[in-house]
Amino acid sequence: MKKIDGHLHLVRTIAGLNGKGRLNALGGGKAIWDDGTVIQLIPQGSGEDSFTAEAALQLMDGADVEKAVLLQGSLNGYQNYYSYQMVKKYPERFIAAFSVDPFADNALTIVKRQVEELGFRAIKFEISQGGGLHGYHSEKPFRLDTDAKVGEIFHYLADYPGFTVTVDYGSSDQVSYQPEVIANLAARYPLMDFVVCHLSFPSVDHLNRLKAALELFKPFSNIYTDLSAIQDIVGERDFPYPNCQKVLKVAKEILGTKRLIWGTDSPWSATFNSYDDLASWLAASGQLTDEELADVLYNNAERVYFKKSAVQAAAEADDPVLLFDEAQREDK
Repeated sequence: MKKIDGHLHLVRTIAGLNGKGRLNALGGGKAIWDDGTVIQLIPQGSGEDSFTAEAALQLMDGADVEKAVLLQGSLNGYQNYYSYQMVKKYPERFIAAFSVDPFADNALTIVKRQVEELGFRAIKFEISQGGGLHGYHSEKPFRLDTDAKVGEIFHYLADYPGFTVTVDYGSSDQVSYQPEVIANLAARYPLMDFVVCHLSFPSVDHLNRLKAALELFKPFSNIYTDLSAIQDIVGERDFPYPNCQKVLKVAKEILGTKRLIWGTDSPWSATFNSYDDLASWLAASGQLTDEELADVLYNNAERVYFKKSAVQAAAEADDPVLLFDEAQREDK
């Protein structure tokens, strides 16, 4: 069955930044934070101090994954330009979102370049306290639906119907946790698509909390959630992940399978569980019909991120904005 990895990171140069400081490469796929924490960032055999497009494609091909969505995050450091380059090099395999620190002096200038010059049609907000913006902007907790600097970005993106906004807001014990904000934004910008990463950070001990978040999303057909890294989040390594199946059951019951997107969050997640296992657990769970599997593994990511030919054309075009707008008009 065809698959799109809806949550993958390329790492040309390790440049992580979060509350632990900067992340520096050690070799052997390992890296060290400034506070001394050492992590295995890249799975064995996939790179010494980088996770290139070619390394990702090797894993994908071995697991029959046709395409992938390239996202950015503070763990690896934003890889915007490298992701753009790889979309240009492998347009049939990759589409990408960019990221920006909205509190940078030139944030809006950066956003305009990514959209108008490079042709990005998705943005990733990694706002989690544990690994994202709230970890190094803790002096000013912010909300995506009320902060003025973030608002500037959304006002600009409103000119691009079909734009995808992907958000990682961390777990419920972090100040960054704000599922209600996603519902507010989805209502405010009905022509945008919103993707909540990691199934809103589920806990099998607090399923009612997960249900409450998903019920907020349920009325809005433009809100999706990806299933990436939930094995790491619930601390599970026993395939096919019975606890992950419990939270999948809740998500299916509330949102349905047309609003769930499979992903792995590799390379880091592939150091805890093999990429092959992450690619096959949904089929092995027995919880989804073939039609539902096709939606979760492929169709939903294709619809939300790849936007048919429009985004691919924008990524390859000399005039990405013009081509995107023309393709949107043709789709209508």
